Amino acid sequence: NGYFLMFSDTGHNWRQYRQEDSIGAFSGNTNADSVVMHKFQQPVFTQFLRVLPLDWNPNGRVGLRLEAYGCRYKSDVVSFEGTSYLLFRTTGPSTRNLLSMNFKSRHNTGILMHVEGQHGQTLTLELLKGKLFLHLRKGTLQCITQLCYLLLDDQHWHRVTMEHLRGRVNFTVDKTTQQLQVPQHQSHFEINEISFGGVPAVGSEHSRRNFHGCLENVLYNDVNVIEMARDQQLSIMGNVTFSCPETVAMPVTFASPESFLRLPWEAARDGLAVSLQLRTWNKVGLLVTFDLRHQAGTLWLYLSEAKLRLQIIKAGRVTADMAAGMALNDGQWHSVDLSTQRDRLVLAVDKADTFTTTTSLPVMPSKDDGGCRNPFGVFQGCMRLIHRDNTLVDLIKVQQMVIGNFSDLQMDMCGIIDRCSPSHCEHGGKCTQAWSTFHCNCSSTGYAGATCHSSIYEPSCEAYKHQGNTSGFYHIDVDGSGPIKPQLIYCNMSDKAWMVIQHNNTELTKLRASSGISQHLAHFNYSADTEQLGALITQAEYCEQELSYHCKKSRLPSSNGAPFTWWVGRLGEAHTYWGGALPSSQQCACGLQDDCAEPARFCNCDSDLDAWANDSGVLSHKDHLPVRLLAVGDINRPGSEAAYRVGPLQCYGDKDFWNAAYFNKETSYLHFPTFHGELSADISFFFKTSSSSGVFLENLGIKDFIRIELSSPTEIVFSFDVGNGPFEVRVETPMDLNDERWHHVRAERNVKEASLHVDHLPGARQKAPADGHIHLQLNSQLFVGGTASRQKGFLGCIRTLKLNGNTLDLEERANITPGVRPGCPGHCNTYGGLCQNQGHCVERHNGFTCDCSVSAYTGTFCHKEVSAYFRPGTSVTYVFRELSGNASTQSSYLYSDLSLRGENVSLSFSTSQTPALLLYVSSYHREYLAVFLNRNGLKPQCMVLIPVSPMKEKVLDSLQIP
Repeated sequence: NGYFLMFSDTGHNWRQYRQEDSIGAFSGNTNADSVVMHKFQQPVFTQFLRVLPLDWNPNGRVGLRLEAYGCRYKSDVVSFEGTSYLLFRTTGPSTRNLLSMNFKSRHNTGILMHVEGQHGQTLTLELLKGKLFLHLRKGTLQCITQLCYLLLDDQHWHRVTMEHLRGRVNFTVDKTTQQLQVPQHQSHFEINEISFGGVPAVGSEHSRRNFHGCLENVLYNDVNVIEMARDQQLSIMGNVTFSCPETVAMPVTFASPESFLRLPWEAARDGLAVSLQLRTWNKVGLLVTFDLRHQAGTLWLYLSEAKLRLQIIKAGRVTADMAAGMALNDGQWHSVDLSTQRDRLVLAVDKADTFTTTTSLPVMPSKDDGGCRNPFGVFQGCMRLIHRDNTLVDLIKVQQMVIGNFSDLQMDMCGIIDRCSPSHCEHGGKCTQAWSTFHCNCSSTGYAGATCHSSIYEPSCEAYKHQGNTSGFYHIDVDGSGPIKPQLIYCNMSDKAWMVIQHNNTELTKLRASSGISQHLAHFNYSADTEQLGALITQAEYCEQELSYHCKKSRLPSSNGAPFTWWVGRLGEAHTYWGGALPSSQQCACGLQDDCAEPARFCNCDSDLDAWANDSGVLSHKDHLPVRLLAVGDINRPGSEAAYRVGPLQCYGDKDFWNAAYFNKETSYLHFPTFHGELSADISFFFKTSSSSGVFLENLGIKDFIRIELSSPTEIVFSFDVGNGPFEVRVETPMDLNDERWHHVRAERNVKEASLHVDHLPGARQKAPADGHIHLQLNSQLFVGGTASRQKGFLGCIRTLKLNGNTLDLEERANITPGVRPGCPGHCNTYGGLCQNQGHCVERHNGFTCDCSVSAYTGTFCHKEVSAYFRPGTSVTYVFRELSGNASTQSSYLYSDLSLRGENVSLSFSTSQTPALLLYVSSYHREYLAVFLNRNGLKPQCMVLIPVSPMKEKVLDSLQIP
C-alpha cells in the first residue's frame, strides 16, 4: 500500500515510488512487441496498484500492458469507531514478546495498543497528530519516545512490529527499525493483558483518545488476535466490525503553483454553503473564489499568516472582511465552513472558531466565469470533503473530466510530507517548513548554513591568532561541524597562542589541623565539560597545569610509604606524582633534580618539618590533565598545616592546524578510508601552489561522486552527484590562486544546497532539487592530491584538511607515500603582513613569529607601544657600546651589530609642558642630536638642533629646559 507507478513524459522510463520517497527506477519497453520484466528488491504489499500518468507522449497516446506476479495474501481485519477495543489476556509469562500488526487510521490521534504489566508497568502505542509515539510508565516515572517521523494518518496501511527481549525493545514501522533501551525500572516486563484500539475506560479522557480506523493481521507471539475475537475467545468492548470500509473522504493534492480545480456552481436562491477540509504547511494560499451575482463583487477565501481570511472586493474596495482560526499551517486537517442566509455571512474553522458578519450585498455565486486571477498566492496542500450547498463534490467524476476542470492535481491521495520530522536542522537549529521546502533558524546556535551544519567559530586559539587577533575571550569549536559544542575560552596571544581554561578555585587555599577530619577533598569544575576538555587537550601540542603544595608537618606520598595526598586526573585515575616529576614516579620536582630538603626523601614535604616547605611545579602529561580532584591527608595531627593551589589548564598549539603534506608529482596522492557524508558533508582545507590546475580531493561511488579541484588559476570547482545528475558550484577569484600563498577553501553539501567559499571572498551557492535524491553514497577510497585515474594531480601543499569536523592526518600518511612529503614550510608569504610597525616575520616549522627587536613596539604582532610616564626631573638613559669595542660600566645596554651611516629615530609623545626635552643623543665624538618642544609665542614647536660639538648643559641652559 502507498505504492504507485509513474512514468516520464517520454513514455519509456518507469519509476516505482512510495508515497514519501523514491525507491528505484527501471526502463520499460520502447515498442509494442518487446517485454521488459523488473523484479522489486523489496516485496510490495498492496491491494490496489495504480498507474498514474503525469504527462502524455507527444508522439501519441501511451499504451500499457502490466502483469503482476506474487503470492496470495491472508487478511484478518477489525474496524474501530473510537468507542471500542479488544481485550486480550495472556496465559503466562514469556521471555520473548513479539507483536505485529497493520493499521489504517481515519483520525490523526488514537491509541493503537495498551499493555498492562504485573508490577504496575504500562506500555502504550499511540498516534498523536499523525505521528507514532511509545509511552512507558511505572508509577510516576514515564518515558516517551517518537517511533516514526512520517505522517501516518494518511488512510493508507502501515505496518508495526514490536519485539520485547530482556532490556530492549525493537520497533519497526514501515521497514524503519529503531532499537530502544528500556529503563531499568521497566526491564522486567511481564504482560498481563493487551488492549487493541483503545484503553479500558478510567475517565472520559481515555475514551476520546481511542482509535478510529482499522487493524489487520494482529499477531501476538504467533497468536491471531483478530481471529480469536471473531471466534469470541477474547473480550470485545463496544461495537467492532470485522471489515474495513473504504473511506469516502477522497483527498486531492494541490502540489504545484499551477494546480487548480474549477467547478460549476449554481447556488440555491435562499443562500449558499461551502465546506471543505484542508491540510498544508504554507501560511498563505487561495482556497476558494467566485464572482457574486448582480456584479456585487468577488468573494475570496484564503489563508493569510496561517489564519483563514474572507474578503468581498468590489471595484477595488473591500466590502466585507472577516478572519477565523490560527496556526492552520501545522500539517493537520482543519475544517472550513462558509454559509450565508439572507444578509448574514458565517465563517467557521474546526466547527469552533466562528465569525459572523452582516452584509448588504447578496452573497450568491455568479454563472459567469471570471477567469483565472489570484492576488493572494497559490495554495499548496491537500483538500477533502469539498461540499457545495451540502452536496459532496465527486472527485472521481472530476478526474474523468465529467464535471469541472483541473490542472496538475494528484487525486485520491494527500501528498503532504513532514520535512521537519526528522529535522535536518543540526546543532539545535529550529525547523520550520512550507509545502515544498524547510528552513532552519540557526540563531544562537554557533552554527550557520542551510542546515546549521558549519561552525562559525575557529577550532583553536592558534587559528584565531593567524587571523590577526590579539588576546581575549573567543569561542572555540574544536571539532567544527561535529557534535562537541563551542566553548568560550581565553586566548593569551604571546609568542604562542595559549588557551587558558579556568576552574572554580584557582586561589591559594589554606588548611589547618582539625579534629575528626582526616582528609580534605577539593573538586575542580572547569568552564569546559569533559568531552570538550578531552578534545582540546588532544588537539593541543602541549598542555600544563600548575600544582603547588605548601606544607607544615603535612606529608605527601613518597616511595617510602603509603600516600597521604593524591590528585585525580581527567579519566578518573589517581596520581601520586607532583609538579615537575615524571608520571608514576611518586616523586616531586626536587626528587627528580636531587635537591630535596632531605637527600633520602623524594619530596620536600616528606621531611615532616615543623616549618613551611613546598613542593610546587607544573604537570604536563596531557593524558592526566586536568586535575579534577585533590585529596589532602595528614592534616589531623597537632600543628599540621597545608596550603594548595591548582592553576588553570593552559595549552598551546594546534596539531591539526599545521598538519600538511607537499605533493611534488602530478601522479602522487594520499588515500584514506571512504568519506561518509550521506546527508551533510563539509570539507575545508588550506592550499598553496604555483600550478594552474589540479584536483585537491576525490571520492567515487557506483554513480555518486564528490570532487574539489583548481580548474584554473582563478577558479575552484566543487562538484558532486547524489543521483540527480552532476552538480557544480564554482567560485571565481579576482586574483590568481597559484601565488604560493595559503588560501582557504570551504565546501558544504546538504539536503538543501551546496556552497563553496574561498578565503574571505563572496561564496557561491546552488540549491538542491526539492524532491530529488539526498543521500551521498560513496564506496571507494578518498584520494587527496590526485584522482583514482592519476590524472590532473595536484602540485603543491595541502594542510588542515577536515571532513565533517575530523582532521585527516596528512603527515602520517605522507611519511609512507612516495612522491609526498610531510609538512610544508613557507608561512611568512601569507602571514607576514600580520607583523606591524616594522616587525619582522620569522619562519617556524609550525607557523611564524614576529620579531619586534627593531621596532618600538612589542606583543604578538608588534602592535603594543613600548611607553613610559615621566614625572618632572626624571628620564631614562641608555648607554650604547661603541663599535670599536669600548665597554661601558652602565647597567643598561643596547647592542648593535651594524655600522650605521645614519640615525633614524621615531617616537610619539603627549605632554602639557613646554619647553620640554623629548630626546637627547650624544656620541663619544662630542656630537649630539636633541629633539625638544619649545614655546614660540602661544604655539609649541618641535625643533632639532645638531651642533658640531657643544655640551648638552649649554644647550639646555640656553633653552631654559630643566
